[in-house]
Amino acid sequence: MKKILIIIPTLNEKGNISVILKKIKRYNSKVSILFVDDNSYDGTLIEIKSYQKKNKRIYLLLRKKKRGVGSAHKDGLKWGYKKNFDYICTLDCDGTHDPKDISKMLKLIKKCDLVNTNRFLNKNALANWKLDRIVLTKLRYFLVKIFLKTNLDSSGGFRLYDRSKINLKDILLAKDNHYNFFWESLFLLEKKYSIKEIPIILPKRSLGKSKMKIKDILYGFFYLIKVFIKN
Repeated sequence: MKKILIIIPTLNEKGNISVILKKIKRYNSKVSILFVDDNSYDGTLIEIKSYQKKNKRIYLLLRKKKRGVGSAHKDGLKWGYKKNFDYICTLDCDGTHDPKDISKMLKLIKKCDLVNTNRFLNKNALANWKLDRIVLTKLRYFLVKIFLKTNLDSSGGFRLYDRSKINLKDILLAKDNHYNFFWESLFLLEKKYSIKEIPIILPKRSLGKSKMKIKDILYGFFYLIKVFIKN
């Protein structure tokens, strides 16, 4: 039986821990879960540790300061590769990524090296989002598409990696440690590996606050230009 790991980066997500764990349990109670936390101060750690006592398949990788969501994915993947998991899934803790989609990803991974999720294959995927968030999300998608010539939805973090096919070093070639890691890593991996996508619907966050700031968006634009010029 294949060993499956789900990596979930967290930063002050206390209210979402129980929600995401219940959803995962409905999907498959035998998967392992790794929370990569950047020293949350809202009770997230207490919540995670309480579930660890009930479930030996829940792990915690605690980092002493905020180092970025891209860095959290990198550290989580390093941990999963070291522990020899067969398939490694990454998803957000905010409720916008539904674990039920993992079963579709596991079927498709047999035909490729990495399964990505796409918010633009379903016209209703962003129907519940605020207009400003929809505009920003689509703008980023089209800018990446134009500059890097990819049709993938490369700015999301909901993915499934086949450890036996993808070299960890190729993922870590992505230098950014923040939101740009998502499109930068996929841009690099697409050159060498087979990537397929499934459509998803993205509900709006119901608990907690988004960590993305205006400065992250501006930095992302300039970083995209930098990668474009370099390549």
